Parts: sequence; structure tokens; C-alpha cells
Amino acid sequence: MTATATPAPTGKIGPQPWITAAGTRAVIDALTAKGTEVRFVGGCVRDALIKRPVKDIDIATPDTPEKVMALLQAAAIKALPTGIEHGTVTAIADGRPFEITTLRIDVETDGRRARVAYTDDWIADAARRDFTINTLSATPSGDVYDPFHAIDDLAHGRVFFVGVARQRVEEDLLRILRFFRIYADHGRPPADAEALAACRALAHRLPELSGERIRREMFRILLAPNPADTVHLMQGERILEHILPEAGGVGRLRMLSWLESTAIKVASVVPDAVRRLAALLETDRAGAAGVAQRLRLSNAEKNRLARAMDSPGDFGLEMSGKARRRLFHRHGADAVRDWILLAWAAERALAPRQKTERCDGWRDFLAAADSWRAVDFPVRGLDALALGVAQGPALGGFLKSVEDWWEAEDFLPGRDQCLARLRELIG
Repeated sequence: MTATATPAPTGKIGPQPWITAAGTRAVIDALTAKGTEVRFVGGCVRDALIKRPVKDIDIATPDTPEKVMALLQAAAIKALPTGIEHGTVTAIADGRPFEITTLRIDVETDGRRARVAYTDDWIADAARRDFTINTLSATPSGDVYDPFHAIDDLAHGRVFFVGVARQRVEEDLLRILRFFRIYADHGRPPADAEALAACRALAHRLPELSGERIRREMFRILLAPNPADTVHLMQGERILEHILPEAGGVGRLRMLSWLESTAIKVASVVPDAVRRLAALLETDRAGAAGVAQRLRLSNAEKNRLARAMDSPGDFGLEMSGKARRRLFHRHGADAVRDWILLAWAAERALAPRQKTERCDGWRDFLAAADSWRAVDFPVRGLDALALGVAQGPALGGFLKSVEDWWEAEDFLPGRDQCLARLRELIG
């Protein structure tokens, strides 16, 4: 796309609560205290124009990071050099972060990182951005600058790279995943052929990126309103085979995202990236561990993914109420909720038209998970020691036997009954 070198604004956004908020005003006042022109840039402008909630507020300025730090500190605003080597400072005002970046141009790139130089040219800064719809900027008064016709692209759901697509991807390989993420959020089919060709041609280099960067973009793709469409497109363009070859359950992902976002209206069921990843994968527990390692999942995410991929053999809608309560006790309601949603999604992927009775059955199972309250086994190791059992495997074996009996009795026996059972076992 060719820039229009005009200094005049080409649009307007009306009053926005995120612009008039006290924290935003404080940061803007600090940055403009010496007369510098600053603008909001990127996603916050884009989302304001299409009336979506604004999450992150990014600001651009021609001032150097050192001057930005000084201006913020002079206004008693906390300033953090979060990416100062790339020109970025984070301000914290009224409890909210604001990312402030100096206008810049790329001097050298290698596909993973860029060496930048600072500039005072707003169009040159916009030209180094990835997609046209991210080149928008707006003054604090709401005047919108659109040098790459982004407003038109945004209105028609077009996701174009700025300039030559392959060149932009070669500068930063993460833009392959960013393209599909932005397309999932803002695009309409068909996807841009030039962009797809560039992504497909360079997808083999995706393993050069860190697992953390890949995970971050993949999770955002999975949390899109209809992630299965984008994942299916990525499969067709041979993107996923280089970073997630285990991805095969597109139909299951489609049904799960529909259940989470549309079909089920309960507080405990919300779109969840780890659960959607589990739906997408076609592998076993060991394979899930490999995915977790490759994507650098946290320990909690790793354990949850492995557990979601490995439901008990007797798990299913036909379980009795007693068996379900035992399942809740042993694994926790959160794990069982994942199994319910994944199993239900798998069923619907094979047979989208289900009988009302079966859908009601799955909903009842979810309701049971929501209403489950953990119960504590009333006997401890000290009780066994007091009855003369020595420390060691035998002690654990006695306690396990009593707990199994207590579970089989539907958690009804109290402490006295459990102690009596323990005495019987000890003999």
C-alpha cells in the first residue's frame, strides 16, 4: 500500500472514556508539557473507530525515551523502561499502564528482532508497522490520521501488510502468526492472497522464534470469536505443521468455542485458551507434554493441558451421581468441567444435531460441577500413628483403603465411623 503524504487528519473519533479518563489525561499532559505533539496509535484507535472495547492504550511521541522518562517523572508519574532499547517506556497512571514509544524506523532486521533509529516523521513510523489497520493514529482531541487508507480496509475487513508482504514477514517472522491473529479478529474472507503467499513461503522459519512468542500469538488466535475458521486456514496454508503438527481437531475446536461463547450461559464457562488448545490437539498425554514444552507453557498450564487430554476411562454422561461425586472429589470440579466440555464438543463434532435430552444431560453434568463443594477426608496420618501404625508405605495403604471405602459410601461416614474402619483394617 502507498502512503498518502498529507498532514491533514482524515477522520474523527468522538469522545472516548479511555481518552478522558484521569490517568490518560495525566500522561498526555505530562508528555505535552514542553509542547510536543503526541498521538494514540495502533489498536486503541482502530478499536475506537469500530466501537470495540479498548484494552491497551499505546502512545507515540517524537521525544526520545530518556526525555519521556524525565517528563513522566517530573509529573510524578511512575515510568518503567520496559523496552527502552526499542524506544518504549511504560507509564503507570491511575493504576493503568500506558505504553509510550518514540517514533522510529527500522535500520536492520533479522526476522526476530530489529535495530531501530528514532525519527520525527509520523508517516515513516507508520510505514514500519505490520498491517495497514495498525497504522492509524489519533490526537488527544480525536483527529485521526490515516496515511495508508486503513479506515477503508477496516470497514471492509481487509487485512493487508504495509508495503510488500514478503518483505514485512522477513523483517519479523512473528508477523506470520500476527497476520492470522489480526485476520481472526478483523478479517473477512477471502484473505489477502499476497499475505497468504508470504506467510506460506516463510512458515518453515517459524521454529526460529521463541516458544513464548509463538504461544502468545496462538493463544490469542484460539481466543478469537471463531478460531476454528482461522486455524483451518492456517492448516491449509501449511503454517501449523511447523509449530503445532499435532493440531487436527478443528471440528472439536469449532464446537467447543461455540459451546463456550454461545450455547452455554453460565458464569463458570468462558472462552479458555488452554482448553481450546486441548480440543485442537490430536495426541496423547505424552504428546501434550511435548506441546507444553515447545510452547513454554507455565507449570499450571502444562499440568492442566496434560490432565485435559487424559480423562478417566469410565468418564461419560452415563456416570451415576455417585460416580460423578467421586470424580469431583478425586480430580476437582475444574478438571471435570474441562472433560465435560471437551467430550460434549467431540460428540457435536461428529453429530452436530443432538437430542435435547442429551444436551440437557451435559448441562446437568456442568451444573453438578458448579454446585460441588469439596469434602475433606476426616482421617489423617496422625490417627493411624496413634493406633500404632509405623511410618512407611503401610500407613499410606491403610489410609487409602479407608478413603476408598469412604468414597464408596458417598462420603457419608463421619470421623468416628472412618476411625472404626481404620481400626478394623489394622486388625
